[in-house]
Amino acid sequence: MDCGALHTLSRTSNRSPTHFSTLVQQFAGATLSRVNGKQGELHTVLKRVFGFTSFRPLQEQIIQDTLADKDVFAVLPTGGGKSLCFQLPALLRPGLTVVVSPLIALMKDQVDALHAAGVAATFLNSSLAAMESRSRLKGLHDGRFQLLYVAPERLMQPGFFEDLKRWKANLFAIDEAHCISEWGHDFRPEYRQLATLREQLASVPMMALTATATERVRRDIVVQLRLRDPARYVASFNRPNLTYRVSAKKQAYAQVLEFVRGRPRESGIIYCQARKTAENLASRLNADRVSAAVYHAGMEHQGRSRTHEMFLRDEVRVVCATIAFGMGINKPNVRFVIHYDLPKNIESYYQETGRAGRDGLPAECLLLFSPGDRIKYGRFIEEKPDAREREIAREQLELMVHYAECATCRRAYLLHYFGEQFSPETAKAEQQTNAGCAGCDNCLAPRQTWDGTLAAQKFLSCVYRIRAQSGFSVGIQHVVEVLSGAETEKIRKWEHQTLSTYGIGSEHTRAEWAAIGRELVRLGLLQQNANRFNVAELTEAGRLALKSRQKIVLTKPVAAPEAVIRRAGEIACDETLFENLRQLRKQLADSRGLPPYIVFSDVSLRQMARFYPQNDLEFSRISGVGEKKQTEFGQPFMAAIAAHLRGNPRQIFADDSFAVPPARARSSLNDTAAETLRLFTGGKSVEEIAAIRELKESTIYGHLEDALRAGEQIDLRRVLDPRAEQEIAAAFARHGYGNLSGAMEFIGGRYSHGQLRLFRAATQMRR
Repeated sequence: MDCGALHTLSRTSNRSPTHFSTLVQQFAGATLSRVNGKQGELHTVLKRVFGFTSFRPLQEQIIQDTLADKDVFAVLPTGGGKSLCFQLPALLRPGLTVVVSPLIALMKDQVDALHAAGVAATFLNSSLAAMESRSRLKGLHDGRFQLLYVAPERLMQPGFFEDLKRWKANLFAIDEAHCISEWGHDFRPEYRQLATLREQLASVPMMALTATATERVRRDIVVQLRLRDPARYVASFNRPNLTYRVSAKKQAYAQVLEFVRGRPRESGIIYCQARKTAENLASRLNADRVSAAVYHAGMEHQGRSRTHEMFLRDEVRVVCATIAFGMGINKPNVRFVIHYDLPKNIESYYQETGRAGRDGLPAECLLLFSPGDRIKYGRFIEEKPDAREREIAREQLELMVHYAECATCRRAYLLHYFGEQFSPETAKAEQQTNAGCAGCDNCLAPRQTWDGTLAAQKFLSCVYRIRAQSGFSVGIQHVVEVLSGAETEKIRKWEHQTLSTYGIGSEHTRAEWAAIGRELVRLGLLQQNANRFNVAELTEAGRLALKSRQKIVLTKPVAAPEAVIRRAGEIACDETLFENLRQLRKQLADSRGLPPYIVFSDVSLRQMARFYPQNDLEFSRISGVGEKKQTEFGQPFMAAIAAHLRGNPRQIFADDSFAVPPARARSSLNDTAAETLRLFTGGKSVEEIAAIRELKESTIYGHLEDALRAGEQIDLRRVLDPRAEQEIAAAFARHGYGNLSGAMEFIGGRYSHGQLRLFRAATQMRR
């Protein structure tokens, strides 16, 4: 069966997940022997079933290795497409792919999404009634499913391994694999039992996937799962569409309310450390007419499920939650994540912020930071009974505080933590060199620096003199108390009031001195020893600075700047049409009992609102439109687009085209047109170019028209404002694009021939 045959059959099928999957399976059986050597078949199924025309980084290599029955270990960031790595191979060979997942909600979300794409998948977990479980087990025995999602506890039930053998398990995909490592931030003891899979079904290949794992955790995953010489893939941890910001935590609720109200149609998560905080925050937001719900582990299962469903279905905009909410949340259009409290470690922070912008569109991550959070969590750490746990927790907390207070690029800090460097080449590739990474507050609005030589000398000297007099070192907080002249029991006990540095720091508050001390640690002039309660000690560099009195530049503490910038991943579109399509998506999703994103993602809707597809061919080119979704949803969405265009002009964007862009024919531009293009892209206006080159403006417009037709990108907004575009579009709609004189007469000569010709060229090139 070739691709054309599959296309014909699928068009005439009833589109049930089982039936459609059977067609895919038949197609796969005929092509499996060729899959490893040919990319065409993989891309055919990728587009036909999932609606994508290309793979994300590393996906194709992982799939190829999986189809070759190799063990695979992959670290892909949240939103990086981990699921496709096992979902697509499941369609390309007989048998059952078993996905081990830790969360019930994640299983249901992914199975719903697979059904919407026409794939036969199911899950088994404790949420199912006995009759429903029996029905699904029968379907598995009958070979009606290609993917099974299951919790690790279910795998260990008596007889389940024998069932897996009968069902011809062809792959075990271990999702959230970091849960198996005690060095990970979300260790789950039940994951340790997964090593039994290798004993019971030794011939079945295994895939381990995670989004957050340091090198130490990666090694532990491979060992614990007993992976055999696995193919290893570690994608970049960089999320260029996310903006990271840290703001001083002052009047925190007012900060949150202002932030959320400034994004009236966007969904977000607010993370709190305490359940009571989450409850109070949700209550206050609702009182201020921001639809919010609460989620924490202390709630009944039904209440948590209700919050989860309302969030997925866009019935509430904001979830105020503890860390119990989030792992595996499959909502792609979360536009912001706020940390109301300081996270306890970098891994948690990275994973929680990673729940924003999974669709690749711009999203914001705001951390409200108070140095008091560090003191509060430090007390909790000291209550841990295990010394090793305390040591690890202290190290992790200090790194989190350093992130919050650092004055350097936050993106670079996060990537360095995971063993990746954010280089100038990376920034250049993202076209973000003008403002560092262009995605964090420190790069967008660098904080002010000040000559902190005197303050640093006082602090370093105090650390030195305490050690010299007492024979032991103390923590930063005690140094602060000595500098500020505090009268504490410890100061009296150790006679630190007799030190020459006692009380010499009246020019700064205790909070300011504490921030100075932590910055001296980041600068390498002090070090903190986690094995000895994080006491502060001079480094060699610190001794040298103290002795030589070298100049030391310090940075002012974080404030609350709100810089606005276009982010990587942004898709400009007709915002009115986008909102109309969002409402249509919600109606269609509600009628089917589905979350809206399963119908179409925001990426798909924004492309529709940018490209205005009018027929099946154009609609099929929208990202995320597979064959089943085109058949089921194409007509209502195209009808909505057509209705919008009957009452509104089509907006023009610089790079709109459904066609695969041809190789740019730069040589077709003559030298004089190329020079005009160079000046225009360099920021010069048509009038300025005409004056510089001593040519008529009509000639310059002609050069720009030639450039457009040669495949160059011209930002039409620099030549025509939106109102002008609407008037010119209306003129051509009345008289046709061939009647330039009629269009000129219709608009009363308000715009030049050159402007009309440029608009006409942009429109025709887009068709």
